[in-house]
Amino acid sequence: MASRDSDYGAFMEKFVLQPSSSAHQLPLSGLTFAIKDIFDVDGHVTGFGNPDWARTHSAATSTAPAVLAVLSGGATSIGKTIMDEMAYSINGENKHYGTPTNPCAPDRVPGGSSSGSAVAVGAKLVDFSLGTDTGGSVRVPASYCGIFGFRPSHSAVSTAGVIPMAQSFDTVGWFAWDPKILNRVGRVLLQLADDVNLVRPSQVIFAEDCLQLSSIPSDRVTQGHIIENVILGDYVKDKVPSLQHFLSEGNKEQEYSIPSLAALSSAMRLLQRYEFKNNHGDWVTTVKPDLGPGISERVWEAVRTSAQKIDVCQSVKTELRAALSALLGDHGILVIPTVPGPPPKLQMDPSALEVFRARAFSLLSIAGVSGFCQVSIPLGLHDNLPVAISLLAKHGSDGFLLNLVETLHNTLKEELQRMS
Repeated sequence: MASRDSDYGAFMEKFVLQPSSSAHQLPLSGLTFAIKDIFDVDGHVTGFGNPDWARTHSAATSTAPAVLAVLSGGATSIGKTIMDEMAYSINGENKHYGTPTNPCAPDRVPGGSSSGSAVAVGAKLVDFSLGTDTGGSVRVPASYCGIFGFRPSHSAVSTAGVIPMAQSFDTVGWFAWDPKILNRVGRVLLQLADDVNLVRPSQVIFAEDCLQLSSIPSDRVTQGHIIENVILGDYVKDKVPSLQHFLSEGNKEQEYSIPSLAALSSAMRLLQRYEFKNNHGDWVTTVKPDLGPGISERVWEAVRTSAQKIDVCQSVKTELRAALSALLGDHGILVIPTVPGPPPKLQMDPSALEVFRARAFSLLSIAGVSGFCQVSIPLGLHDNLPVAISLLAKHGSDGFLLNLVETLHNTLKEELQRMS
């Protein structure tokens, strides 16, 4: 591993993968990128954030299609990045390989599980990077590190050659510090033509209750002429009847204000545990890997998960996608905070972290369960800590959302300069 000082502790392994063609006209020519250590790269062991995993798996014999796509697009990889163990954390701390340093706030966590990929971009060690997002593993570190992070529509980018976490939610996402690069990488991964029309949003819907859940200062979120407000929790409770099976769970996740989104988060995490167990339960029980705090408890809880209520989770997914599609229409945008607040301090008390995690998942599960695309946009610093806002668009509207971020960004920058 390279020294922590020179690369912010972001890299697991440094190596160079050159583009398959040297043509200068390629969309990603001249750009460098990093790869989360969950993607197969021919000849390298895919480490999945844990030394016991690396020790019990042999080198990959092919390269993940998503990696090949950006190489074919002209980009050069400079290596693989550290990630949270088995992708089972949104925190970014790894007890085995070290915690990549958050370039925006060195005393705070970088966010995970795509921690090293976000840090490499945030520190401008690369132009973009590849991560994965199941429960929030691109959106969270993007917001904590003050960069752009894109979670595409579910199943829009191939997850072949990527270690699965929970297939109902797994996506290949990416980070960039510049929205133009974010868009260019997206067009390559999503196989979109460059001339997708720049469509203005038909409506921009602010989820008022979600925005109140966060510590983003309200003056950072400017409102314009095609704006509507919605109490998303009430809308979801009304339109997603299957959620009633999760509403009565009076656990600590209910300590805050949006019960229907807490229920949505419960449904998502139940299905996630069940699928994680189907993917990795045998390995976990056989190898009994050494896992860090928090992650160990979640992994073993997943291994013990039964099939009870799994069919209800599938109904929740179907109902939520239909409900949000009706709310947004073809070119509507939903505005929510990416996460409830600034990045937590390093080595924070686990119980306080668990409450923050539960609040975060009530926001993260909206795109997670609906399969909608979501982009996290940095809004600069508040009290010297990075803050972010997210835009969601309906499943399959990735090109529209990427174009919108690129055009919006200039307006946003002017607004921020005026306010600072």
